[in-house]
Amino acid sequence: MNLCPSASAYVVAHCRGPVYGNGRMDSPVLQVSSLTKAFGEVRSVDGISFEVGKGEILGLLGANGAGKTTAINMTLGIVTPTDGSVRVFGEDLHTNRISILRRMNFCSTYTQLPGNLRVWQNLKVFGKVYRVPNLANRIDEVLEMLEISHLKNRISGELSAGEGTRLNLCKALLNRPELLLLDEPTASLDPDIADKVRKVVSRIREEEGTSILYTSHNMRDVEEVCDRIVFMHKGKILFTGTADETLDHFKEDSLESVFIRVARSGDIESQKGEVAP
Repeated sequence: MNLCPSASAYVVAHCRGPVYGNGRMDSPVLQVSSLTKAFGEVRSVDGISFEVGKGEILGLLGANGAGKTTAINMTLGIVTPTDGSVRVFGEDLHTNRISILRRMNFCSTYTQLPGNLRVWQNLKVFGKVYRVPNLANRIDEVLEMLEISHLKNRISGELSAGEGTRLNLCKALLNRPELLLLDEPTASLDPDIADKVRKVVSRIREEEGTSILYTSHNMRDVEEVCDRIVFMHKGKILFTGTADETLDHFKEDSLESVFIRVARSGDIESQKGEVAP
């Protein structure tokens, strides 16, 4: 199969190169230490540190511009940090990126797969990149898991936004990743499909011990699937804890109220993670 130049470029760019969710004390699967990214005088990410354990789902929350996407891009090695480090599976991402990325995967609502390929062709391309064994069977498995088997022969560029999101999720699950980065995975989905996606995320964690870094503006997503939350604001981490601990810390009765308060608060008041009232 011959890929068009844009598809080839996408493949190269995509694949170049405490007590956690399972109740065990393990070495962190992802360890971010003092991570910083400056664009000129602006620090998009400002010295953040957090860990994701084996089998843990960690929610990375914050308003638009908080630095979440930049942090994820540094975790993927797409953006080079100004300072700090990222270790995955105990190895330095900068020096072991290719071997690490083969054990990871990524899905974003805002990233589209090559639109000129059929659904099965897209999955075959990425399955080969990730060296997925028994690829034909695995393609059928993930399509069934996300309930889009009937779209297998459809041209990817003709899919609806929600169908494209589920195809992207299929791609992200192909290689049974040990670490999965999900950026707004339910943003374009109706409530029924969003609920099914949340159940798939919980299922792969339970059945395969997958560690997941999960960003979302949907507080129901966070409440249902995340073990802990890292709340970012203007490039810094305000607070890290469970949903209940987050509510207690901010003295609010819902995560949505916390989110709105943080988004509208302006400046960080102190190093304790408090925000201006």
